[in-house]
Amino acid sequence: QVQLVESGGGLVQAGGSLTLSCVPSGSIFALNTMGWYRQAPGKQRELVAVMARDTGVDDSESVKGRFTISRDNAKNTMFLQMNDLKPEDTGVYSCHARHLRIDYWGEGTQVTVSS
Repeated sequence: QVQLVESGGGLVQAGGSLTLSCVPSGSIFALNTMGWYRQAPGKQRELVAVMARDTGVDDSESVKGRFTISRDNAKNTMFLQMNDLKPEDTGVYSCHARHLRIDYWGEGTQVTVSS
């Protein structure tokens, strides 16, 4: 069982930046695949960015050049650095991890970007 805890969401003006963090209950080193998803009001959850040990990093076209996913094994934390935020980036951002073919999700953190 893996528990994921996100933090770092909040309210920011368009053009601003936020950094999200995700801390797993166990060792992050054991998690081959971790990523960030978001769900905007009235829309389905979508992939923001993912990083896998065997395939590397992949991110959504809508965030390329603005968002960066990373992980720090020493801090046991995954990050999502979000720059040049836009109102359409508003939503609940959830941390995801896959371990032994089981998917785990955090409760999510709200990101609101005002115009």
